[in-house]
Amino acid sequence: MTPGDPCLLWLSGRDRPGVHALGEVVGDVEERADGPEVPVRLTLLAEPVPRADLLGDSRMQDAEVLRMPAGSNPSWLTAEQYAAVLDRVRPPGLGR
Repeated sequence: MTPGDPCLLWLSGRDRPGVHALGEVVGDVEERADGPEVPVRLTLLAEPVPRADLLGDSRMQDAEVLRMPAGSNPSWLTAEQYAAVLDRVRPPGLGR
């Protein structure tokens, strides 16, 4: 992970699982007493991208976060998987 890399916030669980924010890495990874830490800047989405919407996309079939929803963090997406998420992001203030 390096500054400028894209990142996103994925919420798991039963209450609205999916992508809730997009952002980027804004600093270098630092070793802390309780493990590595990386600073990010996130922007909440006007409407989250629901997990259910991504399940049907063939680009997401091997996505770690869908195959192992209780897996550890951080998780990652390929460029193709990230594009599948971006295809579903609405610009703020616009309807579906």
